[in-house]
Amino acid sequence: ITLPLRYLWKISRNATTEKTNFIVTVRHGERSGRGEAAPNVRYGETPELLSAQFRRFTETAPDDFSSAEELQSHCDAVETSFALRFAIESAWLHLKSGGRRSTFQQRLGVPFRENAPTSYTIPIMDPGELRDFHQRENLSRFSQIKLKVNRESALELVRVLTDFTGQTVLLDANESFTDVEECIRFLEKVRKLNIELVEQPLPSSLTEESAYLKKYCPFPLFADEAITHDPDFDTLVKCFDGINMKLMKAGGYMQGLNILCEARKRGMRTMIGCMVETSLGISSALNLAGLGAFPNPARARVVWVGVHGARARMCAAVALLPHAR
Repeated sequence: ITLPLRYLWKISRNATTEKTNFIVTVRHGERSGRGEAAPNVRYGETPELLSAQFRRFTETAPDDFSSAEELQSHCDAVETSFALRFAIESAWLHLKSGGRRSTFQQRLGVPFRENAPTSYTIPIMDPGELRDFHQRENLSRFSQIKLKVNRESALELVRVLTDFTGQTVLLDANESFTDVEECIRFLEKVRKLNIELVEQPLPSSLTEESAYLKKYCPFPLFADEAITHDPDFDTLVKCFDGINMKLMKAGGYMQGLNILCEARKRGMRTMIGCMVETSLGISSALNLAGLGAFPNPARARVVWVGVHGARARMCAAVALLPHAR
């Protein structure tokens, strides 16, 4: 499906006005389950690649799988990308749960939760446009704002936003800083502003620099691009205070839950995010909003980006889980 976005979606490494995603449907008799794949070029995923992989998967798949583990083993065998793995696994699990969220969450071992408070992500834009954008989208109804920045305009964007709103800011730089000292100087300039966390300011390859940054960052430091299907937590815990787990990168609910649990074992804060997705994909993240595996219940914060069309409205989300006690 092609998703025409309501406005330019810009982050530090690219910008777009539309997105191509895939909807996977699994049927058994009159029942069906659906899942969504949102390919991301940052991880080598393209619509063409996912199309070829899905053909290979369907040509070799059995009529059904006895478990999610067997399904994932088949994905391993045919080398399916993680976004497509998630679409297939979630469609299969949604089918098995009969379309009932409470049943599905019981299958995952996650307590049922009917709804969750929400927040909003603002893409990179001219700082002079922020106030009008905030008013036009009626963003005062959210308690938090996630702000995308790049190194060139980060300081002005943060100052402008925090000047006219008292909302807490989640600052997301998407690897835009390559000089750790420059990043530290920027963070020192904004340390007194209402910022809750900073997400992946340095490239994921700069592990030594990230460990150094963690010592001097005045805010909790979260990993995003550094979190993939099988993250190295021995390294991550040295570099970050928390993680942003995305089901599209985890490759499925089961691995996503494993990642969250591993992070919590190490005392790291956890956040559930997403790619540019429709309400089908993002509702999957909300299925984890009541994570009862941890001491405190989750407080999901959904970030609305918005696309044209009644069937595809929700595009980006985060669920910030309280720190373990």
